[in-house]
Amino acid sequence: MTRPTLIISLDFELHWGRFDKVPIKAYDAYYQTTKRIVPQLLSLFEKYKVEVTWATVGMLMADGPEEWLKFSPEVKPSYQNLNLSAYKWYKATNETNSTLFAPDLVKAIIDTPGQELASHTFSHYYTMEKGQDKLTFQADLKAAQKIAQEKFGVKLSSLVFPRNQFNTEAIQAAGELGFNSVRTNPVDWFWKTPEKGELLKRIWRTSDSILSLGKKTSYQLQEQKSKKPILIPASRFLRPYQSKLGRINQMKVNRVIEEMSTAAKNNEVYHLWWHPHNHGNHPDESLIEVEQILKHFAFCREKYNMQSKSMYGLAQALQQVC
Repeated sequence: MTRPTLIISLDFELHWGRFDKVPIKAYDAYYQTTKRIVPQLLSLFEKYKVEVTWATVGMLMADGPEEWLKFSPEVKPSYQNLNLSAYKWYKATNETNSTLFAPDLVKAIIDTPGQELASHTFSHYYTMEKGQDKLTFQADLKAAQKIAQEKFGVKLSSLVFPRNQFNTEAIQAAGELGFNSVRTNPVDWFWKTPEKGELLKRIWRTSDSILSLGKKTSYQLQEQKSKKPILIPASRFLRPYQSKLGRINQMKVNRVIEEMSTAAKNNEVYHLWWHPHNHGNHPDESLIEVEQILKHFAFCREKYNMQSKSMYGLAQALQQVC
């Protein structure tokens, strides 16, 4: 890289990313708030001229149950734990909740300068769960590619694995279908094998957002420029604003700002990520935090020539260097 770079990737999933964990009816207001927040996030990204990758669950792109069924693949995930299947959950609940579908927001993303529509798989697919295989995973990715292409005219280039679950085989399977970049996890031990849900690792990940418990978060990418797909490690998860945490919320933002400054000064990549639904409980405070971060990026752009790139944009820049 010839310039320091900020990457922001968002996991846009709403209830498709949480159907196996929480009841949808209890979170209706939360998701409705999230849907109102998305245009405000887009406005902030446009204001500060920031490119963002929106890794979107394919099911979210449908306009309702009929279109959801139309684009669903014939071959479904073969998890041993059937409760992990979005298809099983949807058919069992027969939900028509409007927060399950958001094609209008997908269109808004596409229409906003600098925003990349990317994939978070079609069904929030878990590549490290027992029973799944390459055939069902690739069928899922093909369904995501099909709905994006046929509905929105977009060829998906970047992929973010749901719940950060992946291995070498999953990355290779995505590359075979034309995905050009994927987000991988930070190098720290507490980000390895997140599918195991180990309590100690979760505590360490949370604490690391305030205290320096892991390795340096920014990095150089030259050594990865020849890989296809290109691996773009995450640096930091922007944790949600929580009123009970008081001053700790600002400490969390300050840590992001400090890490971004380090990347800017050392000509490195800094990759920030979160879910839009993380803003569902405290939207006003959350947007203030996001704008603080974007203002600091504007400062780094002015002082250190830092650039903003989507995952697609970074992959393209690296390939041009090859």
